[in-house]
Amino acid sequence: MNLYTQALHAGYTPKNGEARVLPIQQSTTFVYEKTKDVQALFDLEAPGFFYSRLANPTVDAVEKKIAALEGGVAAMFTSSGQAAAFSIILTLAKAGDHIVSSSSIYGGTFNLFAVTLKRMGIEVSFVNQDASTEEIKAAFRPNTKALFAETIANPGMNVLDIERFATIAHSFEVPLVVDNTFATPFLCRPIDFGADIVMHSTTKYMDGHAVQVGGVVVDSGKFDFAKSSRFEEFNTPDPSYHGLIYTQAFANMAFIVKARVQIMRDIGLCMTAQAAFYLNQGLETLGLRMERHCENALKVAKFLKQHSKVSAVRFCALEDSPYYDLAKKYLNAKGSGVISFEVVGGREGGIRFIDNLKLCSLQVHVADIRTCVLHPASSTHRQLSDEQLQQANITAGLVRLSVGLEDLNDIIADLDKALSFV
Repeated sequence: MNLYTQALHAGYTPKNGEARVLPIQQSTTFVYEKTKDVQALFDLEAPGFFYSRLANPTVDAVEKKIAALEGGVAAMFTSSGQAAAFSIILTLAKAGDHIVSSSSIYGGTFNLFAVTLKRMGIEVSFVNQDASTEEIKAAFRPNTKALFAETIANPGMNVLDIERFATIAHSFEVPLVVDNTFATPFLCRPIDFGADIVMHSTTKYMDGHAVQVGGVVVDSGKFDFAKSSRFEEFNTPDPSYHGLIYTQAFANMAFIVKARVQIMRDIGLCMTAQAAFYLNQGLETLGLRMERHCENALKVAKFLKQHSKVSAVRFCALEDSPYYDLAKKYLNAKGSGVISFEVVGGREGGIRFIDNLKLCSLQVHVADIRTCVLHPASSTHRQLSDEQLQQANITAGLVRLSVGLEDLNDIIADLDKALSFV
């Protein structure tokens, strides 16, 4: 099925007399008739639901939908995008291991990697994703377990050369993990270009209406954990499941099963049935919304580009963007709906601009149906040092604008009026 059709129908097919709309199965637990049935579930010998921390019918249906949209074999919902990134790393790495990551990632993920994972004994090296292949390869170590990056960096707006990063990762027998939040599968499916694991903050475009926090992990099923020399835990008996070996028992679904039955089981980063229902409502119109987001954002970017009060615009769909060729290759020459730009006057100019907006709201959010704006250096990336801000390609006066679905003329009029105060 085409993506637009999958967004409506994948994951849930009602049978004769059943509800057309995906039902909310608001139950923490499920009933079985025989002890042997529950035993098979706990031994991972049979599919099914027994406790909603691990799996729930409503959640499962929407996981299947997102797996279909991204072209993966399976997906796992989490309670937030941060939880998705955390669960991926903990599935792949343990204390004493190492990760290589692009430095141009979302501030919350940067802090998770640089501070929290370090406290847990997992070290992360940050690289400039636009650096040479040799420079990036130099960051790898014998204990490296993954390469991590974002399709479109938040808020630096760098576009990732996915195929190049996949080639680098695979040369070291580790998976490439890509955060595809800003692109969504309607602009890019990273798995098609060699990514092994894809994640989203579903709070953003997938939900689209700012009603529910969530995250998702999608397994491509293409990384061969059995052949890689770096993943002993995937290829040796797990004592918590009577000696089960993931690569032998689950083949190309070894990663996503291990993520669910180990990390989700023990940490409980689960999404609720109610949240999955809300998310499904957003997914059904995701393709249509992305068309309008991209269309509005391109026209806003062109308006900002020619404005005397704007010193720089970062938007990969502009033909003079250094990432335009990558946008053509990976994003169908679209730039999603988020623009980063610098107002003349640096930090003070940016503040004066934001404080005089009327329609566009100042909020710690992005990728919403309503236009919103933020100053990253004083909010989402406030915990970063000046050096780390520079690594993330964030200047003190950078403004992040998430272009919504309002009438384009109203958006531009509001921006123009606010810029007149600078």
